[in-house]
Amino acid sequence: MLAFLFLCSVFITHGVRGQTTSEMETETSSGVVSCGGYFYGSSGTFSSPNYPNHYPNNADCIWYIRPNRQIVELKFFNVNTECSYDDIYVYDGSYTGSRLLGKFCYSNRTTFYSTQQYLTVRFRSDSSVNYPGFYATYSVVAEGLCENNCGYQVGNCSCSASCEYWGKCCADYREVCLATTVPTAPTSSTGHISCRYNCGSHLGSCSCSSSCRYYGNCCHDYYSYCSSSTNRPVTARPSCRYNCGSHLGSCSCSSSCRYYGNCCHDYYSYCSSSTNSPVTARPSCRYNCGSHMGSCSCSSSCQYYGNCCHDYSYYCAATTPPVSSCGGALWNSGTFSSPNHPGYYHDNAYCLWQLRASYDQRIFLAFTYLQLENCCSCDYISVYDGPSVNSQFLGKVCNNSLSTFYSSSNYMTVVFRTDGSVVGRGFSAEFMSSLNPNSGRVDCSSDNMNIVIDRSYLNSLGYDGHNLYLDDPYCRPQVSSYQVVFSFPLNTCGNVRKFVNGKVVYTNTLRGFPSTHGEITRQSHLKMKVNCLMQPDSVSQTLFVVHPKNISSISGSGRYNTSMAFYTSSSFYYEVTEVPYEVTLNQNLYVQVNMRRPDSSLVLFLDTCVASPTPFDFHTRAYYLVRDGCRVDNTYQPISTGTSYRARFTFRAFQFLRATDSVYLQCKVVICPASDGNSRCRRGCSRRVARELESEHHSQTLVLGPIKLKESEKKKEEEPEKQNKA
Repeated sequence: MLAFLFLCSVFITHGVRGQTTSEMETETSSGVVSCGGYFYGSSGTFSSPNYPNHYPNNADCIWYIRPNRQIVELKFFNVNTECSYDDIYVYDGSYTGSRLLGKFCYSNRTTFYSTQQYLTVRFRSDSSVNYPGFYATYSVVAEGLCENNCGYQVGNCSCSASCEYWGKCCADYREVCLATTVPTAPTSSTGHISCRYNCGSHLGSCSCSSSCRYYGNCCHDYYSYCSSSTNRPVTARPSCRYNCGSHLGSCSCSSSCRYYGNCCHDYYSYCSSSTNSPVTARPSCRYNCGSHMGSCSCSSSCQYYGNCCHDYSYYCAATTPPVSSCGGALWNSGTFSSPNHPGYYHDNAYCLWQLRASYDQRIFLAFTYLQLENCCSCDYISVYDGPSVNSQFLGKVCNNSLSTFYSSSNYMTVVFRTDGSVVGRGFSAEFMSSLNPNSGRVDCSSDNMNIVIDRSYLNSLGYDGHNLYLDDPYCRPQVSSYQVVFSFPLNTCGNVRKFVNGKVVYTNTLRGFPSTHGEITRQSHLKMKVNCLMQPDSVSQTLFVVHPKNISSISGSGRYNTSMAFYTSSSFYYEVTEVPYEVTLNQNLYVQVNMRRPDSSLVLFLDTCVASPTPFDFHTRAYYLVRDGCRVDNTYQPISTGTSYRARFTFRAFQFLRATDSVYLQCKVVICPASDGNSRCRRGCSRRVARELESEHHSQTLVLGPIKLKESEKKKEEEPEKQNKA
């Protein structure tokens, strides 16, 4: 039996991935299970694909849990995956760039609590060993526990040191978190968090990644399990000796540590108010000109920020070259860039921007251009979730990878640092204030746009959900007791399509009139500008709420939707519907890949198609039809590619020797704006390293098939075999 199974992967550029379906698992006609999705209810369940049977190879599943109220309790049962290769990641937020609560692979039962109204779960498997996977449930709860959450508010209780003063500590606060503030118990400084089985992972309050030695936030047993060198002695932990007033990464020697509960183990020995710290303990600029010393700076930029160390003018004022001013305090929305951008930035730059929004909003940050030295420890951008560099670390941006970030409060801090060697053209970034997720959100895909506004938020502005309209007044929302929901196809309801920096943007406007309920209003009408930005590899959206003096936004995520099908002839008039599709050797096969919703502003280019006798390994016995847009198989013929929103091609049926009768084909396509004459879709055959595409694009897999060899053909093959045996 000869069978062809087609895997179509959509490759697009730069963005945040996500799914807009609310289904946990779906099964295609060929029996391959997809996974991931959105959850908006107060409780739910999900599991790895095929559970309790073994999950497939190369799975990549993301579940977005968004009940939009209180906090989330997430429980995993019977977790059994291949450690270090097939892992589960849990993030404390609405996307995979949020704080990592944990990464694990094996347990009978594991529980996580969010510190906000969202959790994101990701499961990834490699191309080899499989296990049964896991089963998980979630529910909305009023308060949680401190495991993985020390220093945070967890619903109605707190895991911060201040909870002892207010009497609202979570039940396990003393057991899990108190050890981090008591100097007499250094052996349990990180509670139950351990690097055993977690090397290479970030565990929230500490890290088991090699980078922890740079940031100073290694878990207590990192050197026992993960270091390639000998065990690090306990005395190597950050010490407050000579560092009073400084923040040392994993702990602090500043007096504020008593409030935040992150004092270093010997803080009370050297820095407590009862013990006078010697003058020599202050950071000094001697031998440190151009450096940032934590509590103060020896860089020339300190004269701008007012944080120079006490002896800066004595050692550095004459030796440190002046630099162009950078950084500053920015409000609400706008743009900023590295010094001299788009020219080259200077050596030894240290720029700090504090982004601020209204008290009831958060910050959305997107980097629109990036060209730094190809060294992440040399020139980089650090992003912090709060008003200073002592706030929660959100992430580092380096090399040439664009990123987006969300704050959890109305503050975000961005720091740009360079060394004294290679320079680049730097970066440009844009930011905007964003509504809190419990006030409104947007979910988008290439099929639909979903706008969800909380009714209590509307009522606070003096509006009612029944009086909201889009640019097309005939598109009406569904109004419930808690939410107002617009859900409609992306190319309807008055959406206008335009191009911005080579990307497709759909825009609309949401308008409202004051509610007849309530007491007073001073607004003539409500106006919200809705933007759906189609990134080449995903969709990210913003919803702007226009007020008399400020602008807010909300954002979401989604992805392109594509499909692939066989056709009976080169006319592509009749789609093949029978399953399985019986073919003969050397028969011409006709395949079409297209976007589910036609869009003349986009073009789809067939980049690579590779065949294999197995569905999950396209490396061991790979046979290419087309690679990097260049024809490899002499029967492959592109009919149309890179000219419209669909691609068509033909090739002749074949089978592998010394293998099963099945043949699988994985196709990767690239989606580009039709107006971009320099895009990948226009370059045609472009030979390059295969890794290049994988590093810049993201894949979505669809399944088509199987195709079987007709019985007459099978008999013809069997006869020579019998004759040979005779």
